[in-house]
Amino acid sequence: MVGNITVGGSGKTPLVLWIAEFLKRNGFRPGIVSRGHGGSVALRHGAPREVSAACVATEVGDEPMLLAQRSGCPVWIGRNRVAAARALRAAHPDCSVLLSDDGLQHYALERDIEIAIVDARGFGNGYLLPAGPLREPVSRLQSVDAVIAHENRAVPGYAMRLEGDRFVQMCDPRSVVGAESLRGKRLHAVAAIGDPERFFRQLERLGLTIVRHPFPDHHAFRAEDLQFGDAVPVVMTEKDGVKCHRFARTGFWMFPVSAELDPAFGRWLLERLASTHG
Repeated sequence: MVGNITVGGSGKTPLVLWIAEFLKRNGFRPGIVSRGHGGSVALRHGAPREVSAACVATEVGDEPMLLAQRSGCPVWIGRNRVAAARALRAAHPDCSVLLSDDGLQHYALERDIEIAIVDARGFGNGYLLPAGPLREPVSRLQSVDAVIAHENRAVPGYAMRLEGDRFVQMCDPRSVVGAESLRGKRLHAVAAIGDPERFFRQLERLGLTIVRHPFPDHHAFRAEDLQFGDAVPVVMTEKDGVKCHRFARTGFWMFPVSAELDPAFGRWLLERLASTHG
């Protein structure tokens, strides 16, 4: 179970992708379940659904679509994660470990391991919703099995950061350039994630000159949202890119990132899985 105690994104999806790839390298066959936030099918219908390359992000959700594209693992969505997990296992009986993208507070789903991620924003004013950003009290971190500190040195845990330096042209995924190709140009930077500033800062650390365009998390983009009245290139997160492919044009670029974790976390995870199930 990979989740957090605050609202908004904190890096859960890149962490799930890292765990899935790590487990595959170590002989496991992971499957992934998700709520499907932002997806019309997941939100309006209770029946679980498998996410495939043929799906549309606006139907199944941006994060599940990205997970399916990047992980190569079976991905199922549904409001009821227990039902989604059962459907995944029925369709893929060789699956040996289930990863839940988010859902730390979905207590109906039994879990062997809880992993909580805390990003650089920390805990805000320390109050629970709706007075603050917390889903659960900070003390909840004392009961999880592991804490991942995503660019947050104030929180004890396994360190994580997001790395990336290549940009993929959305109209032609074979066209990949380094940050140096975009330096010296004015760029529109688009982000509909939990913490858009994290994306903007990462671009600026690469030496890029950007105009910030933050949108609400899981925003359902329309073509007109990305019409800024000029021919300036547009860069966006990979999570947003899966929703914008259908109206992408020349000059639209995605910025894929990958999680980098403390090697001790991988060792801990294997030991914990071995002690739990042998």
